[in-house]
Amino acid sequence: PVTSSCSVSVCPPGVSLHGQSRQTRQRKAEVNTAREGSMAVTQFLSKAELVKQGAEARVYRAQFLGKSTIVKERFPKNYRHPLLDEKLTHRRTLQEVRSILRCRRAGKSEDQGLKTGTGTRPDTGPETSPSHSLLNPTSPLLSSGISAPVVYFVDYTSHCIFLEEIVGSSTVRDHIAATQKSDSCKGPELEKLAERVGQILAKMHDEDVIHGDLTTSNMLLRCGAEDGEYDLVLIDFGLSYISALPEDKGVDLYVLEKAFLSTHPNTEALFEKLLKSYSAASKKSSAVIKKLDEVRLRGRKRSMVG
Repeated sequence: PVTSSCSVSVCPPGVSLHGQSRQTRQRKAEVNTAREGSMAVTQFLSKAELVKQGAEARVYRAQFLGKSTIVKERFPKNYRHPLLDEKLTHRRTLQEVRSILRCRRAGKSEDQGLKTGTGTRPDTGPETSPSHSLLNPTSPLLSSGISAPVVYFVDYTSHCIFLEEIVGSSTVRDHIAATQKSDSCKGPELEKLAERVGQILAKMHDEDVIHGDLTTSNMLLRCGAEDGEYDLVLIDFGLSYISALPEDKGVDLYVLEKAFLSTHPNTEALFEKLLKSYSAASKKSSAVIKKLDEVRLRGRKRSMVG
């Protein structure tokens, strides 16, 4: 009998050897492109100014496309398994971008004006998100809604978000502290600010965005160029996520209440003004306020037990 040393490769039905090779080449090209982009971002950050470093990320200041930019880089956590760390970091980066974009397009039903490097929205999910996303900050869609920093660029490989720097702004925390120390009539001004904060948070929760870290340090006041009025800008969505549950929204308000009253003593009446404004502005406030009261009770019980 005649034998042959040649082996025959058997492919799955409908898949050719040529097709497998083409898919492999395409996948390698995508990986190489992502690596090159990540290296470019790393090189860019080496020349940027490090503003601060927290437990989750580093924050840089730089010029990007001629604009003052804040870059947030989520760095690897060596205490976690590499695969788990990559998955969690990718998800949190995605959730942060998704929350910011949802706030900025609040009240809009269409996603027009949003551009990404591969034609895919950055909030399409972990499986379909591109390695890089370049957003169009001049879109009329993104200029309306809840004020939040413009997202200029996202690199999902190095987990970097390029955000608009809110130039010439001050935190609500500093504004309240300065107003309380001033000799001028401070009551009406702070009440107006509390009402504005309540309205913005109501709109955010109606869009099912949970901020996760609501403090007066994560709210900026930017003076408007046209009317001179202050614009309230929400920042630091690093712990944010999307949820329609009243429980999650109630916890969000509870976090703000604890931070508000501890940072600004003797402002209980001011925070109640904020909640009244929230209740009047939100379509779903009754269920959220009810959950807030339940969360308060749970917090008091923990304080009593110790």
